[in-house]
Amino acid sequence: QVQLVESGGGLVQPGGSLRLSCAASGSIFSIYAMGWYRQAPGKQRELVATITSGGSTNYADSVKGRFTISRDNAKNTVYLQMNRLKVEDTAAYYCNAGPGVSTLLRWWEYDYWGQGTQVTVSS
Repeated sequence: QVQLVESGGGLVQPGGSLRLSCAASGSIFSIYAMGWYRQAPGKQRELVATITSGGSTNYADSVKGRFTISRDNAKNTVYLQMNRLKVEDTAAYYCNAGPGVSTLLRWWEYDYWGQGTQVTVSS
């Protein structure tokens, strides 16, 4: 079973920054696409950023220009740098892995999620 451990969340003021980390287990990390998701209370889970095994990235319109996803294959870790945070970014953030971005889009099919990390943007 894949193991995913998210960290780096916290309380930050609007306009501030946070850097999230997702540590993944297994030796196949380097060939997997990775994604960051978020879910706010009462709202559907949202895929906010993806990165392929080759390093290509995509972002939801709501975070484009503010968030940056990256990966360090040597550490089996994917990061999400979040800048210029807004109140509406408040959510629990999760990562997950898949063979490609198309798989990551179908988040409801995943059976396993890590514990997530809470991001709260408030003044």
